[in-house]
Amino acid sequence: MTSQINFLNDLLWGSVLIYLLIGVGIFFTYRLSFIQFRHFGHMFKVMKNSRKSDKAGISSFQALCTSLAARVGTGNMAGVAVALTLGGPGAIFWMWLIAMLGMATAFAESALAQLYKTRDDDGNYRGGPAYYMEKGLGMRWMGVVFSICLIIAFGLVFNSVQANSITQAMNVAFGWNPAYVGVALVIMAGFIIFGGMRAIARTAELLVPAMALFYLLIAMFIMAMNIEKLPDVLMLIFRSAFGLEEAASGALGYTIAQGMINGLKRGLFSNEAGMGSAPNAAASATPYPPHPASQGYVQMLGVFMDTIVICSATVAIILMSGEYVPHGEITGIELTQRALSSQVGDWGSIFIAVAIFFFAFTSLVANYSYAETNLIFLEHNHKAGLNIFRVIVLGMVMFGAVADLPTVWAMADVSMGMMAIINLVAIVLLSGTVVKLARDYNKQLSQGKVPTFDSKDYPELHAQLEEGIWDQDKK
Repeated sequence: MTSQINFLNDLLWGSVLIYLLIGVGIFFTYRLSFIQFRHFGHMFKVMKNSRKSDKAGISSFQALCTSLAARVGTGNMAGVAVALTLGGPGAIFWMWLIAMLGMATAFAESALAQLYKTRDDDGNYRGGPAYYMEKGLGMRWMGVVFSICLIIAFGLVFNSVQANSITQAMNVAFGWNPAYVGVALVIMAGFIIFGGMRAIARTAELLVPAMALFYLLIAMFIMAMNIEKLPDVLMLIFRSAFGLEEAASGALGYTIAQGMINGLKRGLFSNEAGMGSAPNAAASATPYPPHPASQGYVQMLGVFMDTIVICSATVAIILMSGEYVPHGEITGIELTQRALSSQVGDWGSIFIAVAIFFFAFTSLVANYSYAETNLIFLEHNHKAGLNIFRVIVLGMVMFGAVADLPTVWAMADVSMGMMAIINLVAIVLLSGTVVKLARDYNKQLSQGKVPTFDSKDYPELHAQLEEGIWDQDKK
């Protein structure tokens, strides 16, 4: 089975997605006039009023925390270590590049998710790629295929990955039996998952900012201890990215390709830009300013925080520790634990175990929320089906707790790749709408107004939108 999965991975990541991800990132960067650079400061301004919400939606801050809960997990600790081991330090450069380009892609998919959101049977906002494929493109079949891929990827496979990293970290730090850790995870996750979207959002809002801050403080402490190594580490990353370290050997092209593939793969797994996952959280928000584009800015910030800030913290910990060995046998979360312990003592391994527990646990429940939204798209809020699915998800958490790491990661890569291809095609087809939203928002902003979207100003869009969501926000 592993050989078939690896074949699909080579096909997807060896050619198709590499070009598609970079191409779509460049496309939206150009069409949105380099929005991630021109309006970098505005991302933070939007967050000033991000705690506002109403009975139909969660706040923008909760949406950001929920998307960060899914983003900031194994990709930031275990995934970065895997990228370094398989692709060398140059992989980190490609992680950064795909994040900067991906910020524009994230703006596009999240603004579209906000625009085409609906209310479920309980009156809560729901939306995401499946919804804009159905309403914006008139292709429900495409939304169905995407939903199935997302449910497999996030509801099942990715939750196995998160559980796998938690049990490995606990085993290395405390020697705990993975099966017992898996049972505890199932019980804890069950309480939150059965509580619904608002319970998930509240959990993310409490845990994500605190755990990210603690992790960044540790990384900054290590950088301060090794400040003299910082220029060498940065030079190593850039030289390796372009094969300058291997220029004298015959492996130049292979080295660059491996760094690029592993950096892009792990970068997408971490920040999820273009994958179509974060828009599911973005659509659940009641945004302020009351305009779909404001959630685009919020989710751009999420990509920046995930990859440029938190992933870079892990890179600093590993490369400054001396524990990194190119193509070494020790990889994943164990490498990150060893790297931190070598800098701060034995408690470093324990700290990483606790951090990965909270990072991966919040990822697990946020991943479930994405899958739930897409199951509702397929079943139209069928309560019995939802509860059966929750039990299956918890079963996959238990499976991941005791599964083999390479197989689980390979399955994650395939399902993630299929999702990304479908979503990227959809947002390119809807790129004209994205540009309209960005221009409308920025025109009002330049006039000193609070950007407010009124669908009646755009008759061609008004007919596609759910009644009462965007034609009553303008006061």
